[in-house]
Amino acid sequence: MQGKIVKVSGPLIVAENMADCKMYDVVRVSEKKLIGEVIELRGDRASIQVYEETGGLGPGEIVETTGVPLSVELAPGLIEGIFDGIQRPLTRIAETYGDRITRGISVTNLDHEKKWEFVPLVKEGDDVETGDFLGYVQETPIVQHKIMVPFGVKGKVTFIANGMYNITETVAKIAAEGGEREVAMLTRWPVRRGRPYREKMSPSMPMITGQRVIDTLFPIARGGVAAVPGPFGSGKTVVQHQLAKWADADIIVYIGCGERGNEMTDVLNEFPQLKDPKTGEPLMKRTVLIANTSDMPVAAREASIYTGITIAEYFRDMGLNVAIMADSTSRWAEALREMSGRLEEMPGEEGYPAYLSSRLAEFYERAGIVRTLGKEQRVGSVTAIGAVSPAGGDLSEPVAQATLRIVKVFWGLSSGLAYKRHFPAIDWLISYSLYADRLSAWYTKNASPDFSELRAFAIHVLQEEAELNEIVRLVGADSLSYKDRLTLETAKSIREDFLHQNAFHETDTFTSIAKQCKMLRLIYDFHRLGLNMLSAGADYSRLVNLPVREKIGRSKYISEDDLAQFDDIAAQLKSEIRSLDGGKAGV
Repeated sequence: MQGKIVKVSGPLIVAENMADCKMYDVVRVSEKKLIGEVIELRGDRASIQVYEETGGLGPGEIVETTGVPLSVELAPGLIEGIFDGIQRPLTRIAETYGDRITRGISVTNLDHEKKWEFVPLVKEGDDVETGDFLGYVQETPIVQHKIMVPFGVKGKVTFIANGMYNITETVAKIAAEGGEREVAMLTRWPVRRGRPYREKMSPSMPMITGQRVIDTLFPIARGGVAAVPGPFGSGKTVVQHQLAKWADADIIVYIGCGERGNEMTDVLNEFPQLKDPKTGEPLMKRTVLIANTSDMPVAAREASIYTGITIAEYFRDMGLNVAIMADSTSRWAEALREMSGRLEEMPGEEGYPAYLSSRLAEFYERAGIVRTLGKEQRVGSVTAIGAVSPAGGDLSEPVAQATLRIVKVFWGLSSGLAYKRHFPAIDWLISYSLYADRLSAWYTKNASPDFSELRAFAIHVLQEEAELNEIVRLVGADSLSYKDRLTLETAKSIREDFLHQNAFHETDTFTSIAKQCKMLRLIYDFHRLGLNMLSAGADYSRLVNLPVREKIGRSKYISEDDLAQFDDIAAQLKSEIRSLDGGKAGV
């Protein structure tokens, strides 16, 4: 049955005679076969958001339903892929149709012709169930792409392939209850429905990022959720790029959701050049990019984060740890607001739909660490990090507030720090991590027995600095005691020597947990020993001008292969402090 267009309003069209279609069905609009999705049903009329430019459409043109929801193709070929918001392959579109995405193009999401070497992991006669591995494809030197038994299939293997196959050819046959099922490498999954798992677990270990302000002060758990809000120019995108480069995840899914085209161009040019620190291969060998820039149709922007999280869940089900970066959820919410306005729904705060919070929660709640389906019950995780771009940096606006009610890690970016060229510009006075206490046991065991003490020291000194600065603004620094002046000096060292990190410096761009502990311990020892010396009557100016302080400041540039240098600096620190009063303070 064919429907007919009765109204066109930008990316939204209304078609009648659509009683047979269902919510979220994919439709083809007009003779141009534009892709759309049903988002509202009233009687026999359907409201459809079209993922392509609707210019030139008019009433009376036909609408055909496909009868299936918006889905992604999951198979070998995802890694290194660059897709738009509805998983159309931008590289192949450019090769076939040119630099601009023309309307009504017909192209498979993944390459159905390319042959992959399928290596079986089961044999004929084996009993298998949903989630079990049938075999694998070595998709890239980094990623071994497992082929799993599809959802709802359980039985005995009657055939298993071995050799070169494309993703649509049968690689296994399973005698199931409803008859023999042929299994190909390609599966499809509706983007708006989370993939099933056996059990959701409580996060217990951090996702190490190599960024000192994050790993030490505001850590994120593997399988956790975080928000990076901040005004224009405060470094949200660079923070997410750093996390994509250095986070200890097996797979990176990066969604450029409504961002500027030049930023996505930087990602596309940069990632193939970056070396994965664990393998030495290009970072793209374990990355999926979804590029939906601000000049692309707004409706596809709304679908892009669902496309990304579904791909992330697919790799999670293989027992892998996936990090998904959404940059930015504010642009996604703007697309939601535009479509809601065109549907003439009752607006909520600042024009956003009343269901903004529940839609954001749907996205973030699909993150987590889970025990997967299958006899092996593997553990996989999806860690979600969303950038928020509030207008004018106002964190009281609806998207930022709705996000803060959901996430457990808040890395608040400050324009003040950015203007001072302090990057990452994460404001330690407003940021927080609700995972910190839960992860302390892991840090104590794997980083340092006194890690919690060092972290508490850094946070306390920085908070004390903020209070002392209020006094300094009122009556000047000369009114402070030497103990308080030392606190300010220590806080300055924490800020400039530890928290400030150069994303473009070969050594400073990434810092291991072991090095972070050693750096912070030097500052801690200086502060502790300095207080002892001041109590013993040592000269304050000589204390803060010790030659070793320059080495402490430059310790961030010590190579990961040469951490023994920290022991030398610690010894020099004790020696120089002891020399201040001939050792009378008992250093």
